[in-house]
Amino acid sequence: MNIRCCTCALLLLLSGSAIAADTTLTVVNPVGLWLITLGIAFLIAEAALPNYGVIGLGGIVMFVIGALILSNTELPVPMMIGLGLISALILIALLIRALKTRPRHPVSGDAGLLGSVTAVTTVQPDDARNGWVQLQGERWQVLSATPLHTGQPVRVVGRKGLLLQVAATDAAPLGE
Repeated sequence: MNIRCCTCALLLLLSGSAIAADTTLTVVNPVGLWLITLGIAFLIAEAALPNYGVIGLGGIVMFVIGALILSNTELPVPMMIGLGLISALILIALLIRALKTRPRHPVSGDAGLLGSVTAVTTVQPDDARNGWVQLQGERWQVLSATPLHTGQPVRVVGRKGLLLQVAATDAAPLGE
């Protein structure tokens, strides 16, 4: 079942319970109950939807305002403030976790190969500038401007088809 459908159903359920509470409890302000239930629903929706805190911030604001409206009832003010702070901390934790997934470095294709450092596994006997390396689980043929020797660390500086262009790690900075 789609998460949006579940969120809408939960929102309607909580809204219905707030309206039903209005008819049975005449002492409690229905607007405050409605804001609290909507705030809780928005916090649940924040955990399920990829929106980086917009709905969660609105949920916290609605929750705190609803709790302040209900402050003339038996709910203690420190409990309302504590629940608001706990909700804000949960929202901040969700935001931090969501933002950690963003700055990922490429791990495949040309972007993943360029700049990689590996050791030369084999050098061709007739031309010391050609050889083979093991990189990202594959065996690549390499070409260098300078002679290579087995075991020498090289950095990938380019690619033409299945041929990697490499330079010795002490001779070429990244991106050359």
